[in-house]
Amino acid sequence: MNTAAKLGSYVLGLAVVFGGALGVGNAVGPVETPPADDHAAMTAMATPTAGPTASAGHGEHATQQAKDDTPGGLQVSENGYTLTPLTETIKPGEPTDFRFTVTGPDGKPVTDYEVEHDKKLHFIVVSRDLSTFQHLHPEMTSDGVWSVKLTLPDAGTYRAFADFAPTGGSALTLGTDLFAAGDYELKALPDTGRTASVDGYEVTLDGELTPGQAGKLTLKVSKDGKPVTDLQPYLGAYGHLVALRARDLAYLHVHPDGEPGDGKTKAGPEIVFYAEVPSTGDYRLFLDFQHDGEVRTADFTLGAGAKPAIPNATPTPADSGHGDHSH
Repeated sequence: MNTAAKLGSYVLGLAVVFGGALGVGNAVGPVETPPADDHAAMTAMATPTAGPTASAGHGEHATQQAKDDTPGGLQVSENGYTLTPLTETIKPGEPTDFRFTVTGPDGKPVTDYEVEHDKKLHFIVVSRDLSTFQHLHPEMTSDGVWSVKLTLPDAGTYRAFADFAPTGGSALTLGTDLFAAGDYELKALPDTGRTASVDGYEVTLDGELTPGQAGKLTLKVSKDGKPVTDLQPYLGAYGHLVALRARDLAYLHVHPDGEPGDGKTKAGPEIVFYAEVPSTGDYRLFLDFQHDGEVRTADFTLGAGAKPAIPNATPTPADSGHGDHSH
């Protein structure tokens, strides 16, 4: 195998509570695009250690995501469904028409999906060091081939997650590794503090992550020093929050308490989430919100429990064998 970097990632998508397990890290150094057979082997390589997870919608639990002890997204295949990339070469900094399929238990590409949060499939791509984040929505042809314009900004290793629910089936999250060839060096986690600035907006974060307990997180949006009280629904909610645990990228996609049009949820400035994290450590939080017709992403680094034993909670070569946003 020519690839110098190996990584696994736990995905527990569209969940209010996600269990985590220690994952594998990633090596620093040159990355080469692996042959197709090596790529498939790498994306399937993982060892499940956590329990089952549940999907969640706008403040309420939905269907069970997995029927066994394997957390969603840990594997490229689950419950007979397989995520198969069709695009093998991605050059850093160049837009690529990234194509993939999801095949079903019959071995054929799935063409029938449930619509969840206004889309049939959500595609999230993060860099291994959690410095970049993209929430994308591919388009599907009639033969079940998905495509999306994808740009990996720098050389390195990335993780892609596909969240979907096949018609008549349970919600699933499948994961695969992506590679942009070239020399790279992992960055330390950003020390963001409690206020994030993006395009003239300020988002403040209040609340704590406590391992094993549901914690309230309140994100408040303002612009030019004034509270934003007319946030616009995006994918059926006033905000979307993705949390990823450093090192193994255990993944949580949770929607806020309440929803537009329910008669009680205000359109800002505050968006409230409830999340339970499985362990101490550092987490990266990415908030999507829409105002004046444009979706923006505010990002934070937040610790849970005691200070992590490993400084900056970044992967090291010993573990294994940047916030861009698009719509």
